[in-house]
Amino acid sequence: MEPGEFFVLVGPSGCGKSTLLRMIAGLESVTSGTVRFDNEVMNDVEPRQRDVGMVFQNYALYPHLTVFENLAFPLAIRKEPKERINARVREVASMLSLDSMLDRRPKQLSGGQRQRVAVGRAIIRQPRVFLFDEPLSNLDAQLRAHMRTEIRSLQRALGVTTVYVTHDQVEAMTMSDRMAILNDGVLQQVGTPADIYDNPATPFVASFTGSPSMNLIPHNGKTLGVRPEKLETVATQDSIALEVLVNAVEFIGHEWLIHATVNNTIIIMRCHDQGAHQAGHSTTWYVPKSAARWF
Repeated sequence: MEPGEFFVLVGPSGCGKSTLLRMIAGLESVTSGTVRFDNEVMNDVEPRQRDVGMVFQNYALYPHLTVFENLAFPLAIRKEPKERINARVREVASMLSLDSMLDRRPKQLSGGQRQRVAVGRAIIRQPRVFLFDEPLSNLDAQLRAHMRTEIRSLQRALGVTTVYVTHDQVEAMTMSDRMAILNDGVLQQVGTPADIYDNPATPFVASFTGSPSMNLIPHNGKTLGVRPEKLETVATQDSIALEVLVNAVEFIGHEWLIHATVNNTIIIMRCHDQGAHQAGHSTTWYVPKSAARWF
């Protein structure tokens, strides 16, 4: 991982992403390979000596302490001067829009406010690495979208190398500089969101990224992959023709999703208007050569 990079580990439950994060933090033993910070091997270094700030899914706030006291705690246990503690708490609270909540206790806060306190407690002592373990999974969809932007903007401002774990490919795609996709403990692909979306290395990566995900169609002994928005209704030079039966037409506000079957495989076209598509009708869709991915 590059200095200052926002690096996301993403994959389904049980793929090993949280275990990997915990190995970086020193909470799990490394049985092979090495964990390095700036070329310094960290395998046998105690967690408290690794200088990482970690944010958990369940916030991990002290319920009997105020927001001020929760933020101050990492500095207080290091016996920092009271003047520095007060200054840092005020600085971090301002950064996270918590100024008016410093006297409240966690039970008086919303989920998003609690998560901001948890983030503040991680950054207040200025660690060398931030580690986030599915920090937004307890929030509703609207608040998750807001917190994605907030965390990413904060990380850019601080410039601290960050490793972020999520099972949500939308979080991974929207937040990361680069992302690593894991499945069953095996690294599938590492790259920028655009690289992975446009050029998935495996059928698993193709089906895991994008919403709807890439269509995977058996074709002449191989698997043809094409993103829903790349399917066309007009043939172009070297395009691949697909005879499809339309099953359903969905309008979702800003676009249409056309569900169809080709050779017993369900595929989806994403388009800006319904056109002539009607459920029960047969038609031909085309895959431009430039949009085809083969597995």
